Amino acid sequence: MEKTDKYINLIKEYSKNNYLKVTRPPKGRLNHPYLVPGADCYGSQLWDWDSWLTDIGISQIMSDNGGDKAFYSECEKGCIKNFAQNTDKYGRMPIVVMPDKIMPSFDEEGITNIHKPCFVQHMAFITKENGDDAEWAREYLPAAKRFLEYYFDNFRHESTGLFFWQDDFAIGVDNDPCTFYRPLRSSASIYLNCLMYKELKAMYYLLNCLGEDADIYKKAADNLKSAVNEHMWDERNGFYYSVDLNLLPIEPDKFLHSGMPRHWDCVIERIDVWSGFMAMWAGIADEKRAERMVYENMLENRTFNAGYGVRTLSKLEKMYCIAESCNPSCWLGPIWGISNYMCFRALVDYGFDKEARELAEKTIYMHGRAIEENGAMYEYYHPDTGTGVSNLGFQSWNFLVNNMIAWYEGRNVVKEF
Repeated sequence: MEKTDKYINLIKEYSKNNYLKVTRPPKGRLNHPYLVPGADCYGSQLWDWDSWLTDIGISQIMSDNGGDKAFYSECEKGCIKNFAQNTDKYGRMPIVVMPDKIMPSFDEEGITNIHKPCFVQHMAFITKENGDDAEWAREYLPAAKRFLEYYFDNFRHESTGLFFWQDDFAIGVDNDPCTFYRPLRSSASIYLNCLMYKELKAMYYLLNCLGEDADIYKKAADNLKSAVNEHMWDERNGFYYSVDLNLLPIEPDKFLHSGMPRHWDCVIERIDVWSGFMAMWAGIADEKRAERMVYENMLENRTFNAGYGVRTLSKLEKMYCIAESCNPSCWLGPIWGISNYMCFRALVDYGFDKEARELAEKTIYMHGRAIEENGAMYEYYHPDTGTGVSNLGFQSWNFLVNNMIAWYEGRNVVKEF
C-alpha cells in the first residue's frame, strides 16, 4: 500500500506536468489544434483511437487539477474537425493525419482499412461532458454518417452481420494473430465489432440530442449485438473470439458437398486475445457470460493473468512473444495501458470491484515505477517484471491510469461514452 500511494502521487504529479505536452497547434493538413500520442516518433501525428482515449485521460486530469478548459476544448474538438475535414466524399476517413499527408492515402486501387469505429464515440464523449449539448457536432455529422455508411457497404459480412477488416494494416492491435498475415477480408475481429457496437449507440445518442431521427442506428446496434452473441461467443471456453469468414462458397451440386452443404457462415478462431474482454467493455455480454469470462479467463494465471495486468495474448498461445517492435507494435503478450484500462472498465461495469481494484493497483505500480526509474511511461511493458519494453515517453491512453486512480480513491470518474 505504501508503494501504491507513492506511485499514485508520482503519476498525478507527472500527469499534471505533462498532459499539455500532447497538444499541438494547427499545421498543414491539420487546420485545428489537436492531440498526439506523445514520444518523439508520434510528435506531430493525429491518430484515430489514440486521440479519443487520450482525451478521456486528459479530461480526468483536468477534472482533478483544473486548467484552461477553453484552450483544451479547442484541441479535443479539433481532433474531430481535422478527421472530418480529411474524410472524402465516400466516407473514407484516414487512420492518421499528419501535417503533410494522411494514411492510408486512398490513392491505391482497392479498399483498405480506414479510421476505427471510435470517431462518433469521441464526439459523443465530448457532448456528454458538456451537458448533452451536441450543437457543436452538427456540422460534422454528415462526415460521420458517410463514415458509417462506408463501413456498412464495404466492411460488413452479409451472412453473419459481423464487420471485418479489409487487411491487416493499422488495425490498432497491430499483430493480433486473428488478423495479422491472414487473407484479405477474412477476419471478423471481436475488437472491431465491439467498437462498432458502441459507435452505433453513440450515433443514436448524438442524433437524439439534436432531435433527429435515430432509430436506424439503434436497430443496427441491436442487430450487431445479436450477431456477436450468436457467432463470436464460445460456450466451450466461456470467451468471445474473432471469427474466420474465409470459407468457400456453398455449391450444392459439387461432388462431396452435395450430400451435406455447410450450414455455418463462419468459424471461431480459438486464439485467446485480450480483446475478447471488450464484449464486457461494450456491454454485449450478459452477466452469466461475464462471470465465466472473468473467472475462467481473465484471472487464469496460465493464460491472461500476469503480475502487471492482463496479457494481450494468452501465455499458452504458440505466438506468445514479448519483444520490442514498431509498426507493427507487439500485441503478442505485453501489457498495454489501454488493454488494462478496458479490462478494468469492464470489471467495474459488471460489479467485479475486488478484481477491478487489483487490476488498478497493478497498472498504478507499472506506470508509477516507470516514472520513478525513467522519468516517463512506456508504450508497453513486460507482463511478469513490469519493466518497459518499448517507446519511453509514450503518453496517449496511458493517461487513463488517472481515471483508474479516481475510481480507486472513490472520487468523480471521467469515463468514455
